[in-house]
Amino acid sequence: MGWNFLGIFFVVALVVCLVGFYKYVYFLSIGYGFAVLAIGVTMAIMGVAGIFNMSLAHYILCALFVVYGFRLSGFLLFRELKNAAYRKTLKEATGEESAMPVFVKFAIWICVAALYVAQTSPVFFRVLNGGEVSAFTWAGIAICIGGNVLETIADNQKSEQKKARPNMVATQGLYKMCRCPNYFGEIIFWTGIFVSSLDILIGIGQWLMAVISYVCIVFIMFNGAQRLEKRQMARYGNDKEYHDYANSTPIIIPLLPIYHLNKIEK
Repeated sequence: MGWNFLGIFFVVALVVCLVGFYKYVYFLSIGYGFAVLAIGVTMAIMGVAGIFNMSLAHYILCALFVVYGFRLSGFLLFRELKNAAYRKTLKEATGEESAMPVFVKFAIWICVAALYVAQTSPVFFRVLNGGEVSAFTWAGIAICIGGNVLETIADNQKSEQKKARPNMVATQGLYKMCRCPNYFGEIIFWTGIFVSSLDILIGIGQWLMAVISYVCIVFIMFNGAQRLEKRQMARYGNDKEYHDYANSTPIIIPLLPIYHLNKIEK
């Protein structure tokens, strides 16, 4: 199964995610993106060094990890440094840093590093199993690119709309399709990674790692949307425009009529 190589990727993710001990939310934000980037770089270096027999498509998948991770962590870091309102919201959402025991941070550190390795594992399994590039590979690449583009546009549109209307959620552009198009883009990206390996996974171990990690990221996105909705309800709960928008726009999947993930009082 290539546990020794997965172990290397795990160590890489652990090193990058050390940033979470400075601020624990970084385990799931800046550390997340840069860990995916670092795993992609490590895998590509192994290919160049001849450790793996990698084709152009494999290098493209590694490059997608790099682009995805750099864009996500760069965006989050820039937003935190430049946006005082976001820093306030982040502090309110995460609570007091000192209130979290060290052993809890340590457990989170281990778990997120393992998750990030599992998320990227479909690309590694494609390389490890020596499968030829197939339609699944190219379909996965296309889906990944679409998800990354969607997430990038959504983040930029949200930033611009919040500048114009700081006291209202983003409602235009992609936000007409759903209220969390950036989360939807995230799901699409990892769907592409999963699809890219569907014809090459071997054994229950590889299938479990690929499937469980994919289910986890989808769950995390829905959980994130639920928490975001709760914060928005606390802030905009008395705003009729917000209610009209929230009650008529799917929360995360366009066209899927799921409008709320929290209990809404009539």
